[in-house]
Amino acid sequence: MQTQAVIDHIVNWLKTYAQNAKAKGFVVGVSGGIDSAVVSTLAARTGMPTLLLEMPIRQQADQVSRAQEHIKNLTEKFPNVSGLSVDLTPTFNQFAETVNVDENAYPAKNLALANARSRLRMVTLYYYGQINGLLVTGTGNKVEDFGVGFFTKYGDGGVDISPIADLLKSQVYQLAKELDVIESIQKAVPTDGLWDIERTDEQQMGASYNELEWAMSVYGKQKPEDLQGRQREVLEIYTRLHKAMQHKVNPIPVCDIPDELLK
Repeated sequence: MQTQAVIDHIVNWLKTYAQNAKAKGFVVGVSGGIDSAVVSTLAARTGMPTLLLEMPIRQQADQVSRAQEHIKNLTEKFPNVSGLSVDLTPTFNQFAETVNVDENAYPAKNLALANARSRLRMVTLYYYGQINGLLVTGTGNKVEDFGVGFFTKYGDGGVDISPIADLLKSQVYQLAKELDVIESIQKAVPTDGLWDIERTDEQQMGASYNELEWAMSVYGKQKPEDLQGRQREVLEIYTRLHKAMQHKVNPIPVCDIPDELLK
Protein backbone atom coordinates (compact mmCIF):
# COMPACT_ATOMS: atom_id res chain seq x y z
CA MET A 1 0.00 0.00 0.00
CA GLN A 2 1.21 3.51 -0.84
CA THR A 3 0.69 4.68 2.70
CA GLN A 4 1.48 8.38 2.35
CA ALA A 5 -0.54 8.63 -0.85
CA VAL A 6 -3.52 7.01 0.89
CA ILE A 7 -3.20 9.49 3.76
CA ASP A 8 -3.13 12.44 1.36
CA HIS A 9 -6.10 11.04 -0.54
CA ILE A 10 -8.25 10.66 2.59
CA VAL A 11 -7.29 14.09 3.94
CA ASN A 12 -8.21 15.73 0.63
CA TRP A 13 -11.44 13.73 0.48
CA LEU A 14 -12.41 14.84 3.97
CA LYS A 15 -11.68 18.48 3.25
CA THR A 16 -13.51 18.49 -0.08
CA TYR A 17 -16.55 16.73 1.36
CA ALA A 18 -16.80 19.12 4.30
CA GLN A 19 -16.47 22.17 2.09
CA ASN A 20 -19.13 20.91 -0.33
CA ALA A 21 -21.42 20.12 2.61
CA LYS A 22 -20.86 23.65 3.99
CA ALA A 23 -19.62 22.09 7.23
CA LYS A 24 -17.00 23.82 9.36
CA GLY A 25 -15.07 20.66 10.19
CA PHE A 26 -15.29 17.36 12.03
CA VAL A 27 -16.17 15.80 15.37
CA VAL A 28 -14.62 12.43 16.22
CA GLY A 29 -15.26 10.16 19.18
CA VAL A 30 -11.90 9.13 20.59
CA SER A 31 -11.81 5.82 22.45
CA GLY A 32 -8.12 5.11 22.93
CA GLY A 33 -8.23 2.63 20.04
CA ILE A 34 -6.37 2.55 16.75
CA ASP A 35 -9.28 3.38 14.42
CA SER A 36 -10.42 6.55 16.18
CA ALA A 37 -6.79 7.64 16.61
CA VAL A 38 -6.14 7.35 12.88
CA VAL A 39 -9.40 9.04 11.86
CA SER A 40 -8.92 11.95 14.25
CA THR A 41 -5.36 12.46 13.02
CA LEU A 42 -6.51 12.45 9.40
CA ALA A 43 -9.23 14.98 10.23
CA ALA A 44 -6.70 17.15 12.05
CA ARG A 45 -4.52 17.20 8.94
CA THR A 46 -7.27 18.91 6.93
CA GLY A 47 -6.59 22.13 8.84
CA MET A 48 -10.33 22.46 9.50
CA PRO A 49 -11.77 22.67 13.03
CA THR A 50 -11.68 19.20 14.55
CA LEU A 51 -13.30 18.40 17.89
CA LEU A 52 -12.17 15.23 19.67
CA LEU A 53 -14.70 13.88 22.13
CA GLU A 54 -13.78 11.41 24.83
CA MET A 55 -17.01 9.91 26.18
CA PRO A 56 -16.29 7.49 29.03
CA ILE A 57 -19.04 5.21 30.30
CA ARG A 58 -17.71 3.10 33.19
CA GLN A 59 -14.51 3.01 31.14
CA GLN A 60 -11.40 0.97 31.87
CA ALA A 61 -8.58 3.21 33.15
CA ASP A 62 -6.15 2.27 30.37
CA GLN A 63 -8.68 3.23 27.69
CA VAL A 64 -9.25 6.62 29.32
CA SER A 65 -5.53 7.33 29.67
CA ARG A 66 -4.80 6.41 26.04
CA ALA A 67 -7.64 8.60 24.77
CA GLN A 68 -6.51 11.55 26.86
CA GLU A 69 -2.88 11.08 25.82
CA HIS A 70 -3.91 11.02 22.17
CA ILE A 71 -6.05 14.16 22.52
CA LYS A 72 -3.18 15.97 24.25
CA ASN A 73 -0.79 14.89 21.50
CA LEU A 74 -3.02 16.14 18.68
CA THR A 75 -4.00 19.44 20.33
CA GLU A 76 -0.32 20.22 20.81
CA LYS A 77 0.49 19.43 17.17
CA PHE A 78 -2.51 21.02 15.44
CA PRO A 79 -3.95 24.45 16.34
CA ASN A 80 -7.24 23.52 14.63
CA VAL A 81 -7.84 20.62 17.06
CA SER A 82 -9.68 20.89 20.36
CA GLY A 83 -10.57 18.18 22.87
CA LEU A 84 -13.42 17.66 25.27
CA SER A 85 -14.20 14.96 27.83
CA VAL A 86 -17.90 14.29 28.38
CA ASP A 87 -18.48 11.80 31.20
CA LEU A 88 -21.61 9.89 30.18
CA THR A 89 -21.48 7.46 33.10
CA PRO A 90 -24.14 9.23 35.24
CA THR A 91 -26.48 9.51 32.24
CA PHE A 92 -25.99 5.85 31.34
CA ASN A 93 -26.42 4.71 34.93
CA GLN A 94 -29.73 6.58 35.14
CA PHE A 95 -30.88 5.03 31.86
CA ALA A 96 -29.85 1.53 32.96
CA GLU A 97 -31.71 1.95 36.25
CA THR A 98 -34.82 3.26 34.51
CA VAL A 99 -35.08 0.36 32.04
CA ASN A 100 -33.84 -2.32 34.44
CA VAL A 101 -35.28 -5.79 33.92
CA ASP A 102 -34.48 -9.28 35.20
CA GLU A 103 -31.72 -10.65 32.98
CA ASN A 104 -32.93 -14.18 33.66
CA ALA A 105 -36.16 -13.27 31.92
CA TYR A 106 -34.38 -11.19 29.28
CA PRO A 107 -31.05 -12.87 28.35
CA ALA A 108 -30.24 -10.14 25.80
CA LYS A 109 -30.26 -7.43 28.50
CA ASN A 110 -26.48 -7.00 28.81
CA LEU A 111 -25.96 -6.88 25.06
CA ALA A 112 -28.77 -4.34 24.75
CA LEU A 113 -27.10 -2.19 27.42
CA ALA A 114 -23.73 -2.48 25.65
CA ASN A 115 -25.36 -1.23 22.43
CA ALA A 116 -27.10 1.51 24.42
CA ARG A 117 -23.67 2.84 25.41
CA SER A 118 -22.74 3.16 21.75
CA ARG A 119 -26.06 4.83 20.92
CA LEU A 120 -25.66 7.30 23.78
CA ARG A 121 -22.27 8.26 22.38
CA MET A 122 -23.82 8.71 18.93
CA VAL A 123 -26.40 11.12 20.37
CA THR A 124 -23.61 13.05 22.09
CA LEU A 125 -21.52 13.29 18.92
CA TYR A 126 -24.47 14.60 16.94
CA TYR A 127 -25.28 17.13 19.65
CA TYR A 128 -21.79 18.61 19.61
CA GLY A 129 -21.61 18.25 15.85
CA GLN A 130 -24.80 20.23 15.34
CA ILE A 131 -24.05 23.08 17.74
CA ASN A 132 -20.60 23.50 16.18
CA GLY A 133 -21.46 22.85 12.51
CA LEU A 134 -19.27 19.74 12.37
CA LEU A 135 -19.61 16.41 10.57
CA VAL A 136 -19.82 13.29 12.72
CA THR A 137 -16.88 11.30 11.42
CA GLY A 138 -17.01 7.50 11.55
CA THR A 139 -14.16 5.31 12.70
CA GLY A 140 -15.17 1.89 11.35
CA ASN A 141 -12.82 -0.11 9.13
CA LYS A 142 -13.67 -2.39 6.21
CA VAL A 143 -13.75 -5.67 8.15
CA GLU A 144 -16.03 -4.22 10.82
CA ASP A 145 -18.34 -2.25 8.53
CA PHE A 146 -18.69 -4.59 5.55
CA GLY A 147 -17.31 -7.93 6.68
CA VAL A 148 -18.65 -8.96 10.07
CA GLY A 149 -20.82 -6.02 11.15
CA PHE A 150 -18.87 -5.37 14.34
CA PHE A 151 -20.60 -2.10 15.11
CA THR A 152 -23.83 -0.96 16.72
CA LYS A 153 -26.70 -0.08 14.41
CA TYR A 154 -27.52 3.60 15.03
CA GLY A 155 -24.60 3.69 17.45
CA ASP A 156 -21.04 3.91 16.14
CA GLY A 157 -22.64 3.00 12.81
CA GLY A 158 -24.54 6.32 12.87
CA VAL A 159 -22.21 8.81 11.17
CA ASP A 160 -22.08 11.45 8.44
CA ILE A 161 -18.90 10.26 6.73
CA SER A 162 -16.68 7.19 6.93
CA PRO A 163 -13.07 7.88 5.90
CA ILE A 164 -11.41 4.51 6.64
CA ALA A 165 -14.23 2.09 5.81
CA ASP A 166 -12.40 0.98 2.66
CA LEU A 167 -9.29 0.02 4.64
CA LEU A 168 -8.60 -3.31 6.32
CA LYS A 169 -7.52 -3.29 9.97
CA SER A 170 -3.94 -4.16 8.98
CA GLN A 171 -3.91 -1.16 6.63
CA VAL A 172 -5.20 1.09 9.42
CA TYR A 173 -2.20 0.02 11.48
CA GLN A 174 0.08 0.98 8.59
CA LEU A 175 -1.48 4.43 8.50
CA ALA A 176 -1.13 4.75 12.28
CA LYS A 177 2.60 4.10 12.05
CA GLU A 178 3.04 6.63 9.24
CA LEU A 179 0.91 9.20 11.12
CA ASP A 180 3.01 8.69 14.26
CA VAL A 181 0.04 7.76 16.44
CA ILE A 182 1.17 7.35 20.06
CA GLU A 183 2.80 4.00 20.75
CA SER A 184 0.41 2.98 23.53
CA ILE A 185 -2.48 3.03 21.05
CA GLN A 186 -0.56 1.22 18.33
CA LYS A 187 0.22 -1.59 20.79
CA ALA A 188 -3.19 -1.74 22.50
CA VAL A 189 -5.33 -4.87 22.08
CA PRO A 190 -8.49 -3.90 20.12
CA THR A 191 -11.64 -3.64 22.24
CA ASP A 192 -14.97 -1.89 21.74
CA GLY A 193 -15.10 -0.54 25.31
CA LEU A 194 -18.80 -1.33 25.75
CA TRP A 195 -18.60 -3.74 28.68
CA ASP A 196 -17.90 -3.34 32.40
CA ILE A 197 -15.47 -6.26 32.18
CA GLU A 198 -13.10 -5.66 29.27
CA ARG A 199 -13.76 -7.97 26.35
CA THR A 200 -11.42 -7.83 23.37
CA ASP A 201 -12.72 -7.73 19.82
CA GLU A 202 -11.20 -11.16 19.18
CA GLN A 203 -12.94 -12.64 22.23
CA GLN A 204 -16.28 -11.28 21.05
CA MET A 205 -15.96 -12.30 17.41
CA GLY A 206 -14.06 -15.54 17.91
CA ALA A 207 -11.29 -14.66 15.45
CA SER A 208 -8.50 -12.13 15.05
CA TYR A 209 -8.62 -9.31 12.52
CA ASN A 210 -5.88 -10.98 10.46
CA GLU A 211 -7.95 -14.17 10.33
CA LEU A 212 -11.10 -12.24 9.40
CA GLU A 213 -9.25 -10.37 6.65
CA TRP A 214 -8.24 -13.72 5.19
CA ALA A 215 -11.82 -14.99 5.45
CA MET A 216 -13.12 -11.83 3.79
CA SER A 217 -10.73 -12.40 0.87
CA VAL A 218 -11.89 -15.99 0.26
CA TYR A 219 -15.59 -15.60 1.09
CA GLY A 220 -17.69 -16.62 -1.90
CA LYS A 221 -14.70 -18.37 -3.46
CA GLN A 222 -14.31 -21.14 -0.91
CA LYS A 223 -16.74 -22.93 1.39
CA PRO A 224 -16.00 -23.90 5.00
CA GLU A 225 -16.63 -27.56 4.21
CA ASP A 226 -13.80 -27.44 1.65
CA LEU A 227 -11.31 -26.50 4.40
CA GLN A 228 -9.97 -28.06 7.56
CA GLY A 229 -8.87 -27.03 11.03
CA ARG A 230 -8.66 -23.38 12.01
CA GLN A 231 -9.29 -22.12 8.46
CA ARG A 232 -12.60 -23.94 8.35
CA GLU A 233 -13.52 -22.59 11.78
CA VAL A 234 -12.64 -18.99 10.87
CA LEU A 235 -14.54 -19.08 7.58
CA GLU A 236 -17.57 -20.48 9.42
CA ILE A 237 -17.33 -17.61 11.92
CA TYR A 238 -17.00 -15.03 9.14
CA THR A 239 -19.88 -16.53 7.14
CA ARG A 240 -22.20 -16.54 10.17
CA LEU A 241 -21.36 -12.96 11.15
CA HIS A 242 -21.54 -11.67 7.57
CA LYS A 243 -25.01 -13.12 7.04
CA ALA A 244 -26.22 -11.80 10.38
CA MET A 245 -25.04 -8.25 9.65
CA GLN A 246 -27.04 -7.63 6.47
CA HIS A 247 -29.79 -5.70 8.27
CA LYS A 248 -27.11 -3.20 9.35
CA VAL A 249 -25.92 -2.35 5.84
CA ASN A 250 -28.95 -2.85 3.63
CA PRO A 251 -31.52 -0.07 3.17
CA ILE A 252 -34.42 -0.07 5.60
CA PRO A 253 -37.16 -2.33 4.16
CA VAL A 254 -40.07 -0.31 2.85
CA CYS A 255 -43.48 -1.88 2.39
CA ASP A 256 -44.55 -1.23 -1.21
CA ILE A 257 -48.29 -0.58 -1.42
CA PRO A 258 -49.92 -1.79 -4.67
CA ASP A 259 -51.24 1.12 -6.75
CA GLU A 260 -54.75 -0.30 -6.79
CA LEU A 261 -54.88 -0.10 -3.00
CA LEU A 262 -54.05 3.59 -3.09
CA LYS A 263 -56.92 4.53 -5.39
